[in-house]
Amino acid sequence: MTELPSYEVIALKYATRSAQRPNNFVGGDPHDVPMPMDYFIWVIRNQDRLFLVDTGFNEDMAVKRHRTLLRKPSDALALIGIDTADVTEIVITHLHNDHVGTFDSFPHATFHLQDDELKFATGRHMCCEGFRRPFEIDHVAGMIRLVYKDQIRFHDGDAQIAPGVELLKIGGHTAGLQAVRVHTARGWVVLASDSSHYYEHFEKKRVFSLVFHLGDVMGGYEKLLSNASSPSHVVPGHDPLVVARYPAYSAELDGIAMRLDLDPMQD
Repeated sequence: MTELPSYEVIALKYATRSAQRPNNFVGGDPHDVPMPMDYFIWVIRNQDRLFLVDTGFNEDMAVKRHRTLLRKPSDALALIGIDTADVTEIVITHLHNDHVGTFDSFPHATFHLQDDELKFATGRHMCCEGFRRPFEIDHVAGMIRLVYKDQIRFHDGDAQIAPGVELLKIGGHTAGLQAVRVHTARGWVVLASDSSHYYEHFEKKRVFSLVFHLGDVMGGYEKLLSNASSPSHVVPGHDPLVVARYPAYSAELDGIAMRLDLDPMQD
């Protein structure tokens, strides 16, 4: 049996915003205290392959949606030696503005996307303001243009896109949300993206306030955990604790680039 390759997995923090705990849970929360949100893109690479997971947003979205852009996603990638022109495979976990906003910075990339996500972003549910609010029409239209340029690789459910790199169809937050399972030296790491915004969501079975299907969110937590080597191998999509828990890529990039393929410094 061929041994699976292992990958380096890096979380790159590019933006942040303030929020209160009641904003981050369905039904609110009795503790009205700060619970800020960080924004990441993720790099999966070894000597043979390079994948980017999501593309983040730039200054236009930061201004429009009242966030603090710390660095452009392209600049964050440059800090670890990656030029956007060299990225040829990108997983888009879902089409919300903060996950697909700089797609046009990657001219040579093929984008991995769930069938159900593009259907969701262009179908009847977008007649509901609450569902369409996190999307940007220019991003969605841009994805459609990439379909016609043969730059979208569609998936209908779970899929292996390379040995040791797998897509997990989750849904819940959006109809076609997907997580990414990666084989590393410490075992299987699952990049949850927005299937669990914070550790507290999957650990305490609570749900982020922006949701399409509650049942799929709850079922998704079990799927994340069953596909990870342990609960500490699940990495949420927006939790500032990721920065605190994982070792920095280098001393110079402390607080910016975190090595998720290494054991956390704390659980």
